[in-house]
Amino acid sequence: MSNLSVIIPANPPDRLDKALAMAVPEEAALSRSRLARLIIEGAVTGPDGPARDVRARVAEGQEYRITLAPPEEVETRPEAIPLVIAYEDDDLIVIDKPAGMVVHPAPGSPSGTLVNALLAHCGDSLSGIGGEKRPGIVHRIDKDTSGLLVVAKSDRAHHGLAAQFEAHTASRRYLALAHGIIDGADPRLRGTPGVAFESDGVLRITTKLARHATDRQKQAVYFDKGRHAVTRARMIRSFGNPPAIMLVECRLETGRTHQIRVHMAHAGLGLVGDPVYGGSRRASVKALGAAADLVQGFARQALHAAHLGFTHPVSGRALAFDSVLPADMQALLETLERTVPSS
Repeated sequence: MSNLSVIIPANPPDRLDKALAMAVPEEAALSRSRLARLIIEGAVTGPDGPARDVRARVAEGQEYRITLAPPEEVETRPEAIPLVIAYEDDDLIVIDKPAGMVVHPAPGSPSGTLVNALLAHCGDSLSGIGGEKRPGIVHRIDKDTSGLLVVAKSDRAHHGLAAQFEAHTASRRYLALAHGIIDGADPRLRGTPGVAFESDGVLRITTKLARHATDRQKQAVYFDKGRHAVTRARMIRSFGNPPAIMLVECRLETGRTHQIRVHMAHAGLGLVGDPVYGGSRRASVKALGAAADLVQGFARQALHAAHLGFTHPVSGRALAFDSVLPADMQALLETLERTVPSS
C-alpha cells in the first residue's frame, strides 16, 4: 500500500471527486473516474474520517489521504509470443501486429492475443493501468487487419494517449486493396448518401455507425442514429481496364469499429478478401486476368495500418511510424502490377 496526501486548492469544484482530480499531481495519473471508485471503496480519508461520498462538499486547505493498493495481477496469462516492436520506452510500446492476432482476450479468443504477448514481453515494466498490472489498450485493429498500434505501459501514458485518440489528433493511415475505382465523375459515387469529393479528389465518407439491426457482430451505416464517423480515401493506382482493383490510402478522422471496411463497402468499394463487408460489387474474372485466383482466394480483408503518428504523452515529443505492406498484400500487389494493366 502507498498513501498520497492531497491539499484542496483555492476555489475548488463543488464536489469531492472533481476537487481531487484537480488537486492530485499529474504524475499520479489518477483520473476522475478512478478517484470516484477509490472514494466509494473507502480508500480516501478526509478531515472527518473516511470520505465515501463523491458529491461531498470540500473547502480550500482541507487535506485528503488517498490509499493506493499495488497493481493487481490480471487473470490473462502471459504468453511468450514473438512481437515486432517498432518502438518502446518506459511508458509505451508500438507494435506492428500481424494479421490473425486478436488484440484483447474475448470469448472465443482467450489466449494467443496481443495482450497475452505484451504481459510476457513487458513483465514488471508495466506500472499499472487503472490499478491493474496490464497493458493499456487505447485503440484496436481488427484480428485480420495488420499493422501499427500503440499500447500504454503506464497510467500517465494511458490517459495522455486516450485523450489524443478521443480528440482525433493521432494520425492514422491505412493501405487497402479494394474493388472498383475512385472517380469524381462517377454518378453512382456522387449519388451515394454520405459520400462527397474534396478539392484534391479525395473521397470523403461521412455517416453514423452503429450495430447492425439483425447481425450484432456487424456494424452498419445510419444517418439517424449511431456514432459520427468520417473516412477519407485517396486512390494511389488502379489495375484493369475497366479498372477492377485499386490500391487506396484511407485516413481516419474518427476511429469506430470496422470503420474503413463499412465505409468502403457503403461506397461500393469493398475491400478485397473481406468476408463480412466485401459487398456484391467485385472485379470480374475477365478484368483480373491472371490475378483472378489470387484476388478471389485472398484469405483476409486486404487492410494494413501503415502509418501511426502521435505526441508522446509524457515527453511531448512528436512520434511517427511507418510499416511496409505485409507479405500477403505485397504478393497480391506485385501480381497485379505484373499481370494486370495499370489504368
